[in-house]
Parts: sequence; C-alpha cells; structure tokens
Amino acid sequence: MDLQKDIDKYGKNVKYYRKKLNLTQAQLAELTNLSTNYIGMIERGKRIIKLDKILKIANSLNTPTSKFFEENK
Repeated sequence: MDLQKDIDKYGKNVKYYRKKLNLTQAQLAELTNLSTNYIGMIERGKRIIKLDKILKIANSLNTPTSKFFEENK
C-alpha cells in the first residue's frame, strides 16, 4: 500500500468529479465549508484529509465515497 499514491488518486478524482459537475474549486469550497486553497491542495495530493472532510466532499459532489479511490480513465 502506497499512501501517497492513494492521496494523489483521491485528489485527482475530486477534481474529476468536480469538473464533471462544472463546479469551480471556489464553488466546491463553499458547498463544503472548506477553503478554496484547501480544495486545491487536496486535488494536487498535498493534503492528508480526514474522514469527515472526505464525506463532505462526496456528499457535495453527489458521488459515492468509494468512487474517489478508484482508478479513473
């Protein structure tokens, strides 16, 4: 298990599902009560994120949490 690879995968998937809904980082930040900077750091794989924030993001993007840990094409 490689933690950094999982963090990177999660961040890329947050960006993928955010863009799929045509949301900006600022809009997602507002929906989740997180800062735009924090969302950007997540998407770049620069933050280790706690479960409560994972759930907030998943709910805000109307996407099952498990999808953020899958490989996207």
